Parts: sequence; C-alpha cells; structure tokens
Amino acid sequence: MSTDIYVVGVAMTRFGPLADATVKTLTAEAMQSVIDDVGCELDVIETAFFSNAVQGMVEGQGSAPGQFALHEAGLTGLPVINVENACASGATALWLAGNHVRSGSADVVLAIGAEKMSFSDPERRGKVGDAFLGGLDVEKPDETLAYLQSLGAGIDGPSGEGRRSAMMDLYAAICRAHMKRFGTTREQLALIASKNHDHAALNDKCHYRDPMTPEQVLASRPLGYPLTVPMCSPLSDGAAAAIVCNQAGLEKMSPETRARAMRISACELRSAVGRPWDDLDRHVIRRAALAAYDKAGITPEQVDLAEVHDAAAFGELFASELLGFAPYGGGGALAESGATRLGGRIPINTSGGLESRGHPIGATGLAQVYELVTQLRGEAGDRQVDGARVAVQENGGAFLGVEEAVAVVTVLSTTH
Repeated sequence: MSTDIYVVGVAMTRFGPLADATVKTLTAEAMQSVIDDVGCELDVIETAFFSNAVQGMVEGQGSAPGQFALHEAGLTGLPVINVENACASGATALWLAGNHVRSGSADVVLAIGAEKMSFSDPERRGKVGDAFLGGLDVEKPDETLAYLQSLGAGIDGPSGEGRRSAMMDLYAAICRAHMKRFGTTREQLALIASKNHDHAALNDKCHYRDPMTPEQVLASRPLGYPLTVPMCSPLSDGAAAAIVCNQAGLEKMSPETRARAMRISACELRSAVGRPWDDLDRHVIRRAALAAYDKAGITPEQVDLAEVHDAAAFGELFASELLGFAPYGGGGALAESGATRLGGRIPINTSGGLESRGHPIGATGLAQVYELVTQLRGEAGDRQVDGARVAVQENGGAFLGVEEAVAVVTVLSTTH
C-alpha cells in the first residue's frame, strides 16, 4: 500500500483582533472554508485533530474544546483528538493527522486550530499573560530567564517597560547571545521585520497590513533589547485548517481536487534536549529539519520558499540558519542580501509571518500550511513565488533549557 500522504484542502480566517468572534465561530468558519476548498461534504471526514493552546486558561474550557467547537460547527460523532503543544500545536495537529492516515486508521482527516487571544479588559489580559508563562517550566521560570540573559551579557540597549509576553523576553535574551557570538545587528532584524510587513500588505488575511521601512521599525517602541514592537507578533484571533488524506482518500476526491493536492513529503516533530547553547547542531529545529530533509530526499538548496516561526524577527533570522538556508551566524547577511524577500532566492514568510499575519497560537502552524499550499498551487496572487515546487514549514513552541521545547518541520511539494 502506498504511504504517500497529501494535503487536499486548506483554509484560514482573517487573523486579528476580531471582537465578535469566538473559538466556536472561528472554528465553524475555517471548517466550512476547508470543506469548500476540497469540494466535498462533511461526512468524508473520518477523524479530527483540534488544536488549541490557551482557551482552557483564558476562558475556562479546560476539557474537550474540540468536541464543543466542532459540534457547534456541525461535525459530530466522529473521533476528535485535542492537541496542545504550545505554539507548535497547529503543526502538531498536522503531524498527527499525517501519521493517522499513513497508518490506515482513516483515509481523510481534518486538522483544525482556533484561538481567541485578543482582549479588551484587564482580567482577560492577565489570563493571556499567564498562558504564556505556562510555556516555561513553571517551577523555575526566573532561573530559565536569568540563565538565558547571562548568555548575552554585555550586549545592552534600551528596553521598554510596556506590555509584552514572557516569550518576548526569552527571544530578546537569545538574540543578544546571537549578537554577542556572531555580530548580528538590530538593523538586520529591522530589515526582516520590514520585509514581513511589506509581504503582509499583499495578504488580506493579516492582522497588520501597513508596510514599514526598517527605519520605522527601529524607531518604534522598544521591548526587550534589541526588539521593538513591529519585530514581534501581536496577540490575534483566528482559525486555520487542512484536510489530509492517504492515497485511498485521494481517490475519493474529484479530479479537480486531486489536481490541487500537495504531497506531505515529510513532517518531523522533535523535542528539546539538554545541550550547551552554542551546540547548534543539536538544536531542536536543526534536528527536526535534518530529519525532514532526509525523509523528503532533498537538501536546503532545493527549497523554493519557507514559512518559519517568527514570533520575533530574530526567530526568522535564527530559523534561516537552523534550516540550512544560511550558515550559523549568516542569517542577518542572508536578509541583507534580499534573498528572503519575494523575488529573492529563498522567500521566507511570504504570508507576512507571525509578526504581521498574527499569532493565534492554535491556528498558527496550520496558517503556515495554508500559505505554502496556496503558493505551491500557484494561487497566491500578488505574493506568488514563481515556479514554487518545494516548501518548508517550521513551527516551534514553549521553551525548555536553551531552546524551544518542541519543533515541527514539514516539507510540502507539488505532485506533478
């Protein structure tokens, strides 16, 4: 039996502060959109993996959020598995869906993620902040941050006192360590953020859509040095979905749907290991990437575009190195070269990335898949990457030791 697996449908809602939206309404919108994209009926779905990270803490829906959200959307009776894997929850849902259809346990599976993270009142703001603190080891959050800050000792600059999640302080600390070792600059980070804001101007589903120059990025309100607000992802509401199938499931689809299917050439999930910060070959993203490239039978040079987890601009810079698009320490120079912009050698975050598209945690990984599948289909309009045939997704979450606690790297490719 063939072990090939495919994404046959993708969807995402608009991301942003959607005052009237709920987890249920966002789920229903994404589910209907992905069904429409495939051109099938709901009853073709045999299993659903529902991704959500913070609803339990913020709204108190601590049990079975997928069953409640999908029941309201009309998907009832079938197996629903709830997925929480921090900011990598959406890509983890895809990983589970792919393994499920590859095993033959089902032929057609839904991976769907939704999150309601924007706030208009202090109580909800506090709960969202607590949810981010849950991305650290709750027994030693201060110890973790203090150690990471020590790695970049001597690299100092203005830090704002305004609101931000604990994760931004972690990104800032790791970024200072990178600056200390490799000479990375704030100007390089500003170029990345500016590029992503420019890409977002071409994407009507983004939280932010205004272009920004690097100078505007640098002049914006500082957060943890060297970051400024436009270098960091906002708290967004939104949902995204993908329908995954094996060969048997693909044969149930219409010829038009089969022609738009994209192969999941690899989808690898890894967790953190204990390592010194500078042992980058054992970084969780690096290990997931090498495993994905090996399974897909490709090298980084064969990748046409990527969506990476840029919760801060430094996340994109570092991921470009760990994914092999640049040598260690070369991510800033890669951005300066223009290679990561639309029209460049390896466009990264053509969607606008987390910095501009937004970051509703449970939906983020699946929104990355939405962008890459849309690109591989040649349906991305003004932000289309010419000749795109191989795409990579990187989605990371939480923080353990000196790295993300979990990372998923996926390789998607055309079937023709």
